[in-house]
Amino acid sequence: MFTGSQNQMPGVEDAGKRVVSITEAARINNVTRQAIYVAIKQKKLKAFKDSTRWTIDLKDLEEYRKHKYSRTKSMFAGELLFDNNKGYYSVNQAAQMLGVPAQKIYYATRVGLLKATRKGAAWVIHANEIKSYQENYLSKKTVQSQVS
Repeated sequence: MFTGSQNQMPGVEDAGKRVVSITEAARINNVTRQAIYVAIKQKKLKAFKDSTRWTIDLKDLEEYRKHKYSRTKSMFAGELLFDNNKGYYSVNQAAQMLGVPAQKIYYATRVGLLKATRKGAAWVIHANEIKSYQENYLSKKTVQSQVS
């Protein structure tokens, strides 16, 4: 007879401790099961194995989410790389702002149409440069296409 305290299924509360399976953790984090499994194997996410199933405490999952790598939190020489409050953006952020593919931004920096600075492994673009590129290059292309 099942009493409720033994053989708890993952995802069911047990004495105030809530645990989830890898599948549920993946759904909560909006990632694949494989990503959760890799995080466990790399010891970035605490989990324990109940016979054949991995279970993860929700507190550990929240801790993992807080410390998970994010490009927006990247630091270089003690400062945020992409500090939007100071006007510094990544290539992908600039592309999104301008409504163009990221490859167009990389190309513009390579040929000198858009000034970007290399900080470590990342390219950083200042808001003034993005605005200048938009005014001097992107708006001209739009006008030329309307004239043709």
